[in-house]
Amino acid sequence: MASSLLALIDDIASVLDDIAALTKVATGKTAGVLGDDLALNAQQVTGVRADRELPVVWAVAKGSFRNKAILVPAALLISAFAPWAVTPLLMIGGAFLCFEGFEKLAHRFLHSKAEDTAHNRELAQALTQPVDMATLENDKIKGAIRTDFVLSAEIIAITLGTVAAAPLLTRSRS
Repeated sequence: MASSLLALIDDIASVLDDIAALTKVATGKTAGVLGDDLALNAQQVTGVRADRELPVVWAVAKGSFRNKAILVPAALLISAFAPWAVTPLLMIGGAFLCFEGFEKLAHRFLHSKAEDTAHNRELAQALTQPVDMATLENDKIKGAIRTDFVLSAEIIAITLGTVAAAPLLTRSRS
């Protein structure tokens, strides 16, 4: 009787040790979920009146929570019912990030100074026109939420790839 109790306790300790190890790895990967939110917060209030900064940040935070409420269960469902899809999702996300990086480099090297100067002149001229602040705020909020969705999806896919071989219960805790 005592040996079976010790065996059960040993099995429980082994499972908890596995969860702790995977949680440590996943925590390192998911730290980016907070980092992407910090990166968004710095840019979303640029050009917004000081008295409207907190409402804009709150609107983006609500959108970010909604994104995570969609992405985390979707990731767990994918890993439970189609674990083969995790690697293609990682590849698609990586290709998208490569495309964005290439696009920035291509813009820098393929556009002349004259084009950049003309574009800056157009932007400066647009600033002299009256602007609907509500539309500007809504556009900033939508853009920030969309960026948060893409970054969070990639980070969650990376985390899922890290713990893909673990049982579903362990993955959901990570």
